[in-house]
Amino acid sequence: MKNIRQAIVQCLESSGGAGIPLPSATPSSSVVSQLLDLGSIDEESFLSQLAVRMGMGFVSNPIPDSADAPEMKRLLPPRVALRHRLLPLKILQEEGSETKKLLVAGYDPFDLIAHQAIAREVDAPVRMEIAPRKRLLNAMRDFYGVGADTFEELLKGRDVDGADLEQRDEANIIDADDEEASVVKFVNTVIREALEQHATDIHVEPMEDKLRMRYRIDGRLREVPVPENIKQLQQSVIARLKVMAKLDIAERRLPQDGRINLQIAGQFIDVRVATIPSVEGESVSLRLLGQEKFNLDKLRIEPDLRSEVEALLKKPNGIILVTGPTGSGKSTTLYTFLSQLNTEHRRIVTIEDPVENKLPGVVQIAVRPEINLSFATGLRSILRGDPNVVMIGEMRDLETAEIAIRAALTGHLVFSTLHTNDALGGIMRLIDMGVEPFLVSSSVRAFIAQRLVRVLCNECRERDTDAETRLRELQYTQPLGLHIVYRAKEGGCEACRHTGYRGRMSIYELVRLTPPMGELITHKASSAQLYQQAYKDGYRPMREYGVRKILAGLTSIDEVISVTVAESEQ
Repeated sequence: MKNIRQAIVQCLESSGGAGIPLPSATPSSSVVSQLLDLGSIDEESFLSQLAVRMGMGFVSNPIPDSADAPEMKRLLPPRVALRHRLLPLKILQEEGSETKKLLVAGYDPFDLIAHQAIAREVDAPVRMEIAPRKRLLNAMRDFYGVGADTFEELLKGRDVDGADLEQRDEANIIDADDEEASVVKFVNTVIREALEQHATDIHVEPMEDKLRMRYRIDGRLREVPVPENIKQLQQSVIARLKVMAKLDIAERRLPQDGRINLQIAGQFIDVRVATIPSVEGESVSLRLLGQEKFNLDKLRIEPDLRSEVEALLKKPNGIILVTGPTGSGKSTTLYTFLSQLNTEHRRIVTIEDPVENKLPGVVQIAVRPEINLSFATGLRSILRGDPNVVMIGEMRDLETAEIAIRAALTGHLVFSTLHTNDALGGIMRLIDMGVEPFLVSSSVRAFIAQRLVRVLCNECRERDTDAETRLRELQYTQPLGLHIVYRAKEGGCEACRHTGYRGRMSIYELVRLTPPMGELITHKASSAQLYQQAYKDGYRPMREYGVRKILAGLTSIDEVISVTVAESEQ
């Protein structure tokens, strides 16, 4: 033990970690693990020095040989590999010898329990090399799949062919109260992994030959590696999700909606669950909604646009409409506006479908069509409840729009959303719904359109050498000067999970309905005339605000082009 600690100290000194106190090993955590947990040493440098000291190989980027994958998974099953943090890399066979040797990567050469487990479980000689812990764990998840260790337990004692799974009563298979049940642990692992990766959605999709799982991260769907034989337990996994959402597990022919309330690491997570029957089985979608704190700073609105927004929020009445396609962040923007207005002197009431986030001090109503509680009927009741501010989840029909306009004209500040491509498109959308033009001009204060763009990863973004040429696609022709334009690095890095982006932010455009604009609307002016007047009133298109984010180094040209439309295309 003394020699081990001496070797670790020397490796710390060689890797720039001199002076770091050496922790004491505990039965549950080795010295190496505790040192890496501190985060104050260069992991790769320290472990490479340790490999040299121990006479072992060091692999910087552990990637298993795909050709040997089936045989390696048989030799080193996930139950052993994931428990002891070991990853099979390759099967070695010397020339002239029939003996096969398994090359394994780990990060702690002093883990005697892991060495004993390998000797006991693996039916082949093993050679171990050292790899950086973070990269090792990521590679293990990709190789074995999310929750592979619990999945292996799940298969024990079951019909391998899964021939009778469709006929079984899945309610008898899953014990929702038993925290040790393998299916419960497997589903929990999937959800926990999604939260760690900051996913907004989980999609469980039955296919002919497999059960596909995908996370939506930063607006992009990404397939999750899962155990190979998970198709055998498709109904068990889906039934567990339905049990958690308090849905009818016996009903597989009709769509169902439910909710799951989770508490993970002290954080409350609200999960919206929707099932869709398909020819291959039920598809389940989970929307993960954290209890966020909303404020204008998080929206990253440009200073000039923010001053206009703050002026609108000070208005005593009128309608403010946020427009954009599904998934463009409209609800987050509305919740932020309501949070700004949420004081003891204001009564705020909302009607939503569904309630995505709970705001303290705000009366929130969920639409329930089965009992005839629609936006229109709920809005009528809200107005009898003496509100100062009203938020309507979406203006879907003429009846809802007319009640909202009446509320605005009688002294209420009303917020809602519309599905349109740009801010000015909201005017024509209301008129197409049947609202009289003079009512639009007299009740609506502003239209705010928005889109979400991905934020470049600060760890790996690289300079865009072709920026000046490409910015012409966004109608930006000025010299860059001191501005540096960045793009996403191909292949990214570990920090951004090799995407080049981390997180998302909104870009906006705002059209105020000034008296001249209202006059044009009342006289049914053309779109060209409306755009011309909007520019006179200070309107700037979304692409211009997107260019500002590009010049600030926050996003890339590709992102802004992908979510915005040129004026000539509108």
